[in-house]
Amino acid sequence: MPLILRNLALDFRENEHSAREKLLARFSLGEDELGSFRILRRSLDARKKSSIKYIYTIEFAVADETAFLARFGNDADIQVVEKKQKQSFSRIRGDSRIIIVGMGPAGLFTAMRLSEFGLTATIVERGSPVEERLRDVQSFWTKGVLDPESNVQFGEGGAGTFSDGKLTTRVRDDNMEYVLEKFVQFGAPPEIIYLGKPHIGTDRLRRVIREIRRNLEDSGFEIMFRRKLTDIVCRGERLAAVTLDDRDEFSCDFLVLAPGHSARDTYEMLLRRQIRLESKPFAVGLRIEHPQELINRIQYGTPVNSGLPAADYALAFNNPGTKRSLYSFCMCPGGVVVASSSEDGMVVCNGMSNYMRNSPFANSALVVPVGERDFHGQSPLAGVEFQRLWERKAFLAGGGNYFAPAQNLLAFLGQSRSNVVASTYRPGVREADLREVLPDYVTETMREGICYFDRKMRGFITEEATLTGIETRTSAPVRIVRGDDLQSVSLEGLYPVGEGAGYAGGIMSAALDGIRAADRIARRIIEGKGA
Repeated sequence: MPLILRNLALDFRENEHSAREKLLARFSLGEDELGSFRILRRSLDARKKSSIKYIYTIEFAVADETAFLARFGNDADIQVVEKKQKQSFSRIRGDSRIIIVGMGPAGLFTAMRLSEFGLTATIVERGSPVEERLRDVQSFWTKGVLDPESNVQFGEGGAGTFSDGKLTTRVRDDNMEYVLEKFVQFGAPPEIIYLGKPHIGTDRLRRVIREIRRNLEDSGFEIMFRRKLTDIVCRGERLAAVTLDDRDEFSCDFLVLAPGHSARDTYEMLLRRQIRLESKPFAVGLRIEHPQELINRIQYGTPVNSGLPAADYALAFNNPGTKRSLYSFCMCPGGVVVASSSEDGMVVCNGMSNYMRNSPFANSALVVPVGERDFHGQSPLAGVEFQRLWERKAFLAGGGNYFAPAQNLLAFLGQSRSNVVASTYRPGVREADLREVLPDYVTETMREGICYFDRKMRGFITEEATLTGIETRTSAPVRIVRGDDLQSVSLEGLYPVGEGAGYAGGIMSAALDGIRAADRIARRIIEGKGA
């Protein structure tokens, strides 16, 4: 059986090959006594700036396990584990008609999992293939020309395609390794399997998505780009068909709906069709940018050295009096702030970084949770209208040309009248008073929280920092209510999945949700409930 060693510490300047040597030395083993050796996890410990370390978890085997355990079995860092059986899939025969709407991580991993069972589906994506989508996005960033169907939110790969490509999640699921291995299979860096904070980067993620598409097409999946779900057809309380582009009807037995968190017109259609929706909390705020070197000095006590990644941070503040909080979200070391609008006349921003994270700037969202007490509406779509209200204000404050309103951090805090704004946001920024683009309670919570953050990270408040607005698409403002079987409580055969359905919060959790839906569908087909 494999053995696991935890808490193996290496100086950050030592490379991964040293981990093997350290393990041999710790247990006085010769090379011939060590069998398999695999890094399970590597995380950075920078709490003590004078002694920054990488902490490893290693899976290994020894020639004489009985003798080894007799000597070291009581070591608190040693664990004996059962060897995992490789996951196997039964091939399923049947002619069930499956349609997947959305090619974000939830939709893609639904498709990949179905293919393991020998099943195929039609995939519908309202946006463009990733190559064309990149051109559409670049046109928006450089010329301010928005394509409402192909942008940072919509298109092959979903919203995560223009992000940091983070693969972290708080979800615990047996399929996490499956997801990471699939990403590596299609071109992601192999180290994502064991890094404590894995990321692919937007540049590499685009290539991975393209390879996944090609594999699905080779497996018999039909992919329809620039086609939009505009209606569903029911037979009693069961799904019968879908309508695309208000004209073409396609029969289906199972509809996996993975629309992404910005598919507002899809939510409106579902509401008309009396599919049960509910309003869901999310968070709004601003993007903050610092020089990356400043964040490195704060976190490491020094600029980045060889062996240390661009530094990140995770911060949170709670005001017990107002019951409001502020937290950092989607922190992008060595990244840029990007224009992320998907509707005309609205400004939205997000963060993005490439695999190398080599931009001279660090950025993060600083956001305040909002919920029903803030939306002032009874409709399940009240949160959507709340988003639109403030996105329109940001559009006007930015000058009405998709420039984003921006403000020096000291000016936002009332500590200076500085008009120094340095933002990576394209098409550009316009200096503005950001109190105009946020509710008062969000502004006040942000001011309090940022002052608290500076006590945690001395130097966080600086004239070198710029705030850009606004960030509203932190998660879906709507949940498509489903049961324990993952089907809509309103319509049999409809499987709402991923972030846009209100059941995930990032690439990993969305992918895992899609896998669960695929497994449920496969089980129903096996049980003869596919039509």
